Parts: sequence; C-alpha cells; structure tokens
Amino acid sequence: MKFNLTDEELDAIHDIRGDVEGKSSVIDEIVDSIIQPYCKDLDKYVGFIKDCLKDGENPPTTEELDDFCLNLSTYIYFAGGMTEHLGIRDDIAKAVYKEIYHTARANQDKGTVADKDSIAELASQEEYIVSSSYTRAYKMMKSKVENAQELLASVKKVLSRRIQEMELSRIGGSGK
Repeated sequence: MKFNLTDEELDAIHDIRGDVEGKSSVIDEIVDSIIQPYCKDLDKYVGFIKDCLKDGENPPTTEELDDFCLNLSTYIYFAGGMTEHLGIRDDIAKAVYKEIYHTARANQDKGTVADKDSIAELASQEEYIVSSSYTRAYKMMKSKVENAQELLASVKKVLSRRIQEMELSRIGGSGK
C-alpha cells in the first residue's frame, strides 16, 4: 500500500470521502426516521437519567434509583418488542429487494452474467437502500435495547450497594 500520496491523490480521497459522507447522511436520515417512533421513549428516559447523573454534587437518591429500575425495565420491554417488529420489516424489505433483483435479472435475454447482474443491481438499487436501511435500523434498535439493559444492570448494582450500606449502618447504629 502506498502511503506517500500526492496532493492530487489526497484531493481525490477527500472528494470520495465527501461523497460518502453526503450519501451516508441520506441513509442516516432514513434510518433515524425508521427507529425514532420505536425508541423515542427509551431514548428520552435514558437522556433523563444521563441528566440526573450530570450533577455530581447531588447523586440520585435511592428512590430515584428505584424509579430508574422500574421505568427502564418497562421501556426495555416495549422497545424489545418493537425491535422484533423492526426485524419483520427488515425481512420484508430484503424479500422485496430480492424479488426486484431476480425479476430484473430474469428479464435479461442477452449479455454476460456480469452484465445481467449489473442491470439487476441497477434496477433494484432503491430496494437495496431500503433493505439496508431497515437492517441498520434493526441493528441500532437492538443495540439500544442491549445498552439500556446494561444501564439497568448498573443501576441495580448501585441500588443494591446502597441498600447494603443502609443495612450496615442500621445494624451498626443499633449496636451502640
């Protein structure tokens, strides 16, 4: 691999990167519009927890931690179910893409295999983008649910530690 690039080569690389970023932003918007209805409540609540944790001088109370556990569990439950609905849409989008691709390929009487593949890929390009968007949305939603589960586990650990500390101080205070 060549690492001493000319200015022209660097410019070409930056142009390609700019093109990728521009096209990616369209896909990002599509993916965000797909997952937003599914995870807006979970995202909002995790943001609320994040805001509560910003104040290092006043850590969350035991009651707040208890509320975090109950509410996060509820949001994770619904988000997990919604993730499966996204999985269904992902499967359907893949099937639609394959159907258009194979139909376009089957309609080609002439040309090489590579020519037929290229024509079929061009004919099904929009379906491929939709399919890819649903795949990304499913993966992002699944990741959000998994991360929320990790957050819930962390909150439970802190809550458990607090309860143990309260028990120890209660036992220590009554022995005097």
